[in-house]
Amino acid sequence: MGLGNYFQDPVFRAGLERTPEEDVGAATGHFLGIQANPGLNWDDLAWLRERTSLPILIKGVQHVDDAREAARRGVDGIVVSNHGGRQVDGAIASLDALPQIAAAVGDELAILFDSGVRTGTDVLKALALGADAACLGRPYVWGLALGGQAGVEAVLKMTLAELDLTMALCGLTRPAEIGPDCLASP
Repeated sequence: MGLGNYFQDPVFRAGLERTPEEDVGAATGHFLGIQANPGLNWDDLAWLRERTSLPILIKGVQHVDDAREAARRGVDGIVVSNHGGRQVDGAIASLDALPQIAAAVGDELAILFDSGVRTGTDVLKALALGADAACLGRPYVWGLALGGQAGVEAVLKMTLAELDLTMALCGLTRPAEIGPDCLASP
């Protein structure tokens, strides 16, 4: 079921000798060869850069060395993310990785943050620890499932209202004022 979006895609299906309905094992193997391609490496970014003028961001950065390599390779930004913790059980929490990464490359790259952002308070924490922006994953999907476009809009409005309230409780009036001093030291 988790591969249903691929199994229904005409381009994906065109790469198969038999349909997923006929041979689910072969279709799954084809997916793994595309999705988890061990042949991809840092050098592939040059190929990508040659083919687009769009900003290139690398998602899944959890270590300072990878952030520095991304900057060296000329990407426009990174997403500090452990993919919601579901990809590598026991991986470092993205929030724990963020301050060191921001200190290392924050002047060179846009730093986005995801993994567990559910509230405006979570957004404030990410910004305080060095992110330029925070990404919402599951909350907007929940809003979409429950109320379509209006549900997504409600989630975004609630998140912004929570951020605004949290900033006010910290004595702040603009996101640019958010910094590490907003948080208690461990």
